[in-house]
Amino acid sequence: MIATREVTYDIDGLAMIGHMSRPQGGGPWPAVLLGHDGVGLDDYQRGRADDLAERGYLTFAMDYHGGQTFFGEPQAMLDRALPLLADPARMLTIGQAALDVLLAEPGADHTRLATLGFGAGGRIVLELARMGVPFKALGVIHPGLPTPRAEDWTNAGGIFLLCTGSEDPLCTPAQILTFGSALQEAGVDWRAHIYGGAKHAFWAAPTHPDGSPTGGTDHLNPTVPGVGFHAGHAARAWLAVLDLFSESIGAQTLTF
Repeated sequence: MIATREVTYDIDGLAMIGHMSRPQGGGPWPAVLLGHDGVGLDDYQRGRADDLAERGYLTFAMDYHGGQTFFGEPQAMLDRALPLLADPARMLTIGQAALDVLLAEPGADHTRLATLGFGAGGRIVLELARMGVPFKALGVIHPGLPTPRAEDWTNAGGIFLLCTGSEDPLCTPAQILTFGSALQEAGVDWRAHIYGGAKHAFWAAPTHPDGSPTGGTDHLNPTVPGVGFHAGHAARAWLAVLDLFSESIGAQTLTF
């Protein structure tokens, strides 16, 4: 049985509402920082945090929209996310505040630290890694990517997992591979997964306006172009993340 709670913290002029998921027992536990995509911290990403906690990882899902989500409001989402993505110092400040919350949690093992980011949240955790936060592993799924310069990544360590769909127009396979080449030149251990036929946000199952699943693959609410759900690849990407974390920070075996 895991324990979950909301954590409110102030940064970027907003009261952020993150989601803390604690494994059973008293730790110490490997610690994971999770960054949501541009729509906001939703049930899917809270669920990923909870799944990690069930596997023995203390996980904090950050918030960078002040408790807001932008389902069906692509322009409002872009108005919030694009200025943030254009400001690395601001992203770093937001990410560091969330990391501080995670590392202040009793039971967090500071020596076994990893991170996972979706979309714009992927870019935020990449900024932390670029500045030398000692992640043992970093997984990003269709992230916002920075300019690929090897000299920017000489302070980064750990294993990088870069994931996107073959049909993603916002984070293309070519961009992933170009960024991976910069990481390689900087001496970073990296791998890439390209999911055939998948579009942007391929993990996001379509819902009705009330949040209930439609059971289909097409989104009923407005989205940015190039978004589409792919259930098979959503599951495969999650397995890839679990494999990365098992290899790098290996959660302790749980006893019940």
